[in-house]
Order: sequence, then C-alpha cells, then structure tokens
Amino acid sequence: MSQTLQVQFCGILLENPCLLSSASPTQSYEGIANALKLGWAGVVTKTCAPDHLITADVTNRFATLRDSAGNITGFENIEGLTQKPVAYWEITIRDLKREFPDKCIIASIMADEDRESWQDLARRMEKAGADALELNLSCPHFRLENNMGATIGKDETMAAAITACVKAAVRIPVVVKLTPNASNIQDIAQAVVAAGADAIAAINTVQILMGVDIDTFEPLPAVNGHTSFGGYSGVAIKPIGLRCVAQIALATDVPVSGIGGIAHWQDIVEYFAVGASCVQICTAVMLNGYQIITPLLAGLEEYMNRKGLRNLGEIIGATLPKIEARERLSMDWRRRSTVIAPEKCVRCAKCYVSCHESGKGAIRFVDRRVTVDPTLCDGCSLCTHVCPQGVLALH
Repeated sequence: MSQTLQVQFCGILLENPCLLSSASPTQSYEGIANALKLGWAGVVTKTCAPDHLITADVTNRFATLRDSAGNITGFENIEGLTQKPVAYWEITIRDLKREFPDKCIIASIMADEDRESWQDLARRMEKAGADALELNLSCPHFRLENNMGATIGKDETMAAAITACVKAAVRIPVVVKLTPNASNIQDIAQAVVAAGADAIAAINTVQILMGVDIDTFEPLPAVNGHTSFGGYSGVAIKPIGLRCVAQIALATDVPVSGIGGIAHWQDIVEYFAVGASCVQICTAVMLNGYQIITPLLAGLEEYMNRKGLRNLGEIIGATLPKIEARERLSMDWRRRSTVIAPEKCVRCAKCYVSCHESGKGAIRFVDRRVTVDPTLCDGCSLCTHVCPQGVLALH
C-alpha cells in the first residue's frame, strides 16, 4: 500500500481515495471482489431496501448523450435498487470482510418513512460487518411516491429524522448521500449533520429527461413508448458535483465523499481541492470497467510526487478560500484577448461571429489575419473558447 495515497474517511483508513459508488458495478459479491482485487480501496454496495419494497427493473433503462466525436458525455439511468434480498447482502458483506479485511465496505440502505425499517436495515448491515452505512436519501427516480430517496433528501426535517433514527441504532459511521436536486444542498447538509451524520456523500444523479424521438415523440429511454425522469451522471455533471461538494464543505465540518463525473485522476484532485476526503466513481466504471483504477492511481501518484505532496490531505479544501460571491470578485483585474498563435488560424471566423453577435465586436480580419482591437475587447474570453485551434488567449 502506497502511504502517499492513503486517506482517512470517518476514522477509516483507506489505502487510496477511490471507492466504487453504489450502482450496477457493486450489485454482486463477484463483481465487488474482482474490483477490490484490482486495487479499489473499497465499495459502497448497491442500495438494499426492505424486501417488500424491491421492484423489478425495466429493460432499456439507460440512455446516453454523445459529443460530435461520439464520446459519451452524459449517461442516464432509470434503474432501481438491488434485486437481491437483505439476507443476500448480510452474507455478502460478511464474506467480503472475511476475504478483504483491509478494504472498506460501506452498506447503502434505503427505506420509506418507516423509521423501524431504517433501523432494522442498519442493525443488520452493522452486524454483518459493514465498516459504515450510507443512507440513500437521494435517488431521483425510485418510488418517490412512497416517500423514498430524493423525496426524503429534499426535505430537511425528514432527512434529519431518518439520520437521527439510524444513528441511534448503530455505532458505525453513518454517511448521508445527498441529492443535487434540492433547492439548497447546504441546508440539507447542515440538518443531517446536526442530526448526527458522520459524513456526507455528494452527489447522487441529477434528475433529467434525456430526450425525445422527434419522429415518434416517444421520450427517451423509451420503455414500450413511455419513460420516467431519470438520473443523469457522467462527465457532464462534474461541475455540479464540484459545486455541491464545495458548498457542503463550506457549510459543515464533517468529511465529504465526492461523487459526480470522475473519469480521470485530475478529477480526483479537483474534488479534494474543493473539500472532499475521498471519492466515489460509477459511470466511468460502467463504461470502461473496474480496471480504470490502475491509471487513476498511477496518475495520482505521479502528480503528488511532482508537486512534492506527502499525502492527499494536504490539498483538501485548497480551493475553498478562493470561492466567493460574484460581487466580491475584483472588477479591476483586467485581461484582454490576444492572438498568441496566428499561424494556427484557419480563418473559420467562429471567433468573429461570436464576438460580433455575443461580445463587443473587437475581432477583425485584416489581410486575412485575425486581429483584436484592445479598445473594444473587455476580456469576456468567449473567443478563446470557440476557437478550435488555440489561436487566442487572455493576457
């Protein structure tokens, strides 16, 4: 175990900061065991619920959003919780801790408003040997009409009540997984921390409608012509995850497990910089397999050696002091768009169109060469983003 990558989360020593989050990759003993052998520090099991609340899954429960190159940037699911009974997870957790005693096994649980059901699940998972519990108060599409998932997680009073009742039932750490679909995630975080939460996990998926087939007008993903609002994940939601983790870290004093859009080691560094103490990864694993842990850890270790860091704890929250209200930002800090690589210009005129239709009209082409009028440019940076060749930059 590389001590450089070790982190502490809720008093649990993790050999590295990477956990598999609660989803399809953690739906079975066999899959979890394979992942742990490859180097994942631990897992959060697929969410288990009282047996009578388990529902079947529909076919065609995933949908994707792709960029112009065909890469998946957004991923939707309308999948439910585990299909396995609670007894299966008791046996699985017990067996995993026996085979992998140094790995972190967090049991994800969910019930409805019945607090005894929450406590029963919590006690059974603790007795099975789980290192911690993660309360799923955040699934955006599972049995919302039964006051489950995000229905609880968007209500401060309900979320706090469930947190308190679980804390009263067990001694192991209780992590509360929050939804980004709440109007003010800081308030929810503060409420569950006041109720005893040992840590926060954020975020769960973002509720969306992926699209519509414009020939049939069927919503996507279509299940016999119909769909439900689903959960959005993948690289597209990383900015939402970073924002939520930063807000939670600024508002509370408990550890945060960062989730959302993590696909590369650089993403892990960003989450730590805004306050995370570990991270959870799902969609990148669903698309590329458990083996992505190898380049993630290699990249992290190389980065830390290059930066001269002894451990990841040194960068937790490093960015937080630099986040403030827009009105407090320096209005005197001046930068202007500058042509830095004229030889790369292909005269596509994207910068010209953007500047003249959405900016200050500072860009001109003189003798077929792009130029910027510094007296008109106000440094908005739009042209630097639309240019496909890297011709322009702020200076």
